[in-house]
Amino acid sequence: MKREARTLIVDDSRSVLRVMEKILNDLGITGVAKAGNGLQAVELFAGALRSGTPYSLVFLDIIMPVMDGQEALLRMRALEREAGIAGSDRATIIMASSRHSPEDMMRALVEGDCTDYLVKPFDDEDLRGMLVRYGFV
Repeated sequence: MKREARTLIVDDSRSVLRVMEKILNDLGITGVAKAGNGLQAVELFAGALRSGTPYSLVFLDIIMPVMDGQEALLRMRALEREAGIAGSDRATIIMASSRHSPEDMMRALVEGDCTDYLVKPFDDEDLRGMLVRYGFV
């Protein structure tokens, strides 16, 4: 069964935000929210929780100004815990990094409880495969 994909894309590159939104739209995922840094993302994430319409899917860049993806991930998971959201009801958070740094990715997966990760540049099929794996397409 296909999961609802209320989606947030977080990246400091406007071109990455545009490309990701287009790929997601082409896969049938529309109404995508975007943030340019981790702080904006946490604010949008918190607002969505407060309004009762939490994000189910978050793409989160690691290296960003203002607040990096690692810190944003930790805060998002803390907000979910405070709201009593656990297990499969939590957002699927996929980290992305433009540099191949297994140490950063492993830390994000373990410490921040990240769901999965992509290494940039990735293509449409990489993204589609991940969305299929988590039931969004």
